[in-house]
Amino acid sequence: MSTTLSVFTPLLDAAHGVSPQAPAAAVAELTRRLDPRGPAAQALNRELVRLLEAGEIAQRGAPPVKYGRVAKATEATHDFSIDVVDMTGPGPRHRHPRGELNYCIALEGAPTFMGQAPGWVVEPPGSEHVPTVAGGRMLIVYLLPQGEIEFLAS
Repeated sequence: MSTTLSVFTPLLDAAHGVSPQAPAAAVAELTRRLDPRGPAAQALNRELVRLLEAGEIAQRGAPPVKYGRVAKATEATHDFSIDVVDMTGPGPRHRHPRGELNYCIALEGAPTFMGQAPGWVVEPPGSEHVPTVAGGRMLIVYLLPQGEIEFLAS
């Protein structure tokens, strides 16, 4: 496992076996496993910001959406793909065939993702949306089961 990929191990381990079918229950379990306010998550947040500032993640695109794929879904990633997005506004409309588990970090202001505060945000299988950050800037780690996502025309 690469050094950059190993940074995501706490998120992958927290997400392993968590079903996005019931988003509120999934968020509760993810928070129990890796509390965004806890010391392990705070250390992770600092490392993710360091990688962002070093240009090692979310290095493609331009504001309001800079993005990058860290890993495809493999056994080493518990069958999740890992994408990281630095957002200040709306992104492209898409659908989640198997759902989506997101870990969100505030970078500037008081941002929300899809109206939700930083932390874990879960979208159920079959959901469709225009992902939107409002109120600031946010770094989002998207964990996609089996790497499945369908981009749609806006």
